[in-house]
Amino acid sequence: QVQLVESGGGLVQPGGSLRLSCAASGSIFSIAAMGWYRQAPGNERELVAVINSGGSTNYADSVKGRFTISRDNIKNTVDLQMNSLKHEDTAVYYCNAVLQLSRWSLYTPAWGQGTQVTVSS
Repeated sequence: QVQLVESGGGLVQPGGSLRLSCAASGSIFSIAAMGWYRQAPGNERELVAVINSGGSTNYADSVKGRFTISRDNIKNTVDLQMNSLKHEDTAVYYCNAVLQLSRWSLYTPAWGQGTQVTVSS
């Protein structure tokens, strides 16, 4: 069984910073990509940032230049450093990993439980 556990959410003022962390544990053979998604009330879940095992990254246009994703392939962790936060960044943030449980299995997605980020003065 695979678990993705997030931490680091909370309340922050506009212009402030937060760092989200996610650790994947369980019987994992390999992880192709790890990333962060978010969902605001009334909206669909959207990609925030993703990083593959080689370190290549992709960001949503709305967070480019403000957010930085990083990953530790040994510890199976992914972090999201969020700077210059705006009201519109308020959402539940979900960790995602595309992973293999064994050498012969397909890559499948796994999700964390979500962590709330609220940007408010």
